[in-house]
Amino acid sequence: MLTEELISQLQSSLRGKIIQPPDAEYESVRKVYNGMIDKHPAMIAPCADVADVIACVNFARENNFLVAIRGGGHNAGGLGICDGGLVIDLSPMKGIHIDAEEKTALVQGGCLLKEIDHATHAVGLGLPTGINGTTGISGLTLGGGLGNLTRQFGLTIDNLIEAHVVLADGTYVKASAKENKDLFWALRGGGGNFGVVVSFLFKLHPVHTVYAGPMLWDVEDTVEVMKWYREYLIDDAPHELNGFFATLTVPPSAPFPENLHLKKMCGVIWCYTGPLEKADKVFQPIRSFKTPVLDWVGPMPLPVLQSMFDPLYPPGLQWYWKADFVNELTDEAIALHYKYATQSPTWQSTMHLYPINGAAAKVDKEDTAWNFREANWAEVIVGIDPDPANKDLVTNWAREYWQAVHPYSAGGAYINFMMEEGEERIKATYGGNYEKLVEVKTKYDPQNLFRVNQNIKPAKKEYA
Repeated sequence: MLTEELISQLQSSLRGKIIQPPDAEYESVRKVYNGMIDKHPAMIAPCADVADVIACVNFARENNFLVAIRGGGHNAGGLGICDGGLVIDLSPMKGIHIDAEEKTALVQGGCLLKEIDHATHAVGLGLPTGINGTTGISGLTLGGGLGNLTRQFGLTIDNLIEAHVVLADGTYVKASAKENKDLFWALRGGGGNFGVVVSFLFKLHPVHTVYAGPMLWDVEDTVEVMKWYREYLIDDAPHELNGFFATLTVPPSAPFPENLHLKKMCGVIWCYTGPLEKADKVFQPIRSFKTPVLDWVGPMPLPVLQSMFDPLYPPGLQWYWKADFVNELTDEAIALHYKYATQSPTWQSTMHLYPINGAAAKVDKEDTAWNFREANWAEVIVGIDPDPANKDLVTNWAREYWQAVHPYSAGGAYINFMMEEGEERIKATYGGNYEKLVEVKTKYDPQNLFRVNQNIKPAKKEYA
């Protein structure tokens, strides 16, 4: 039972103020990015520092209290919040320290990608992360980290040097290639199963102005463009070039031309990090393949690309996600992608294919928890709308679409694209790495304190 005495005990050990249902700010603070998630925790603890996190972890363990960990609150399935439990909210912890000489960034767990991009860009460096500035670094990293720089520099976890973690027993440890190596291995793709990561040390790369942006074709060209894309990006494109494929509807607003508003299209969002003087030559075969209806590819600061879609997807929309890894884009699968692209139920609903080859594929699948290194793409289908009344509309489209294309997938899915889908999907996602993850979970969190996640259960019957 949560008594006033227990609440007072926890509050006295925190610098931040515990937020509870009677508080005026509770309704706004409990909300996460996905408006389809509607959970009511008993307490939300905005943590000011590592000591606050340790106090929260100890409280949850000692009182057998359900706990969720929230970084940016962007998780697809809303796994940064829970009903009736304690939310350890890292959002106040936004420290960023850049060592320009060493090309590293020490980043606290509450940072958003746009905040990191702002800090690194100022010194001509960049970190491979996702494609939305509003995403939190914690969840993105622990799930793997796919985005605009994956082919050039690998996944976010491939650029992680060390992590600083509060474990289930309240101890504060470093995980790296030299210390707690098994934990470091598991954190790189194993999600939030093993502790609260309060800060990350990343390797940065020299990247400032990229040649990038969207290139769109009519939806009727989807089959032709996808067939070209599957060959070009895997076999021919230089590793300095990344491009994720999308089926989409043109937003009904500026800066998009009015004649394209609400028009269904397909496209590739490109990012070239090589010398700008070579960009025209690199893009010559792309532009000569088929003239796009819209070509907004050109020089831009990396943070502009990284936050380009933020205004189109504000917090609070209804999101329903389905995902798979894909080895090969077969003709049959491409025909289905075209079919469901033409049936997209709302203008914000979309499908993306993120390439995993290039630098990401050079890491052995057993070197990190992230298992699908041999896959060529991570596919995600997302039904999106602002109106809760359209929840079933976008959900049914995404489910039916996924059921149609799933037989052509490699099995498993990028966990950052997954809703709560059950233990078998989690096992499929980690494949041959799953049993090792269970061993690490059993060692560091034997009572499964950290279970509001894509949960890997410890190897004890009473917790299975």
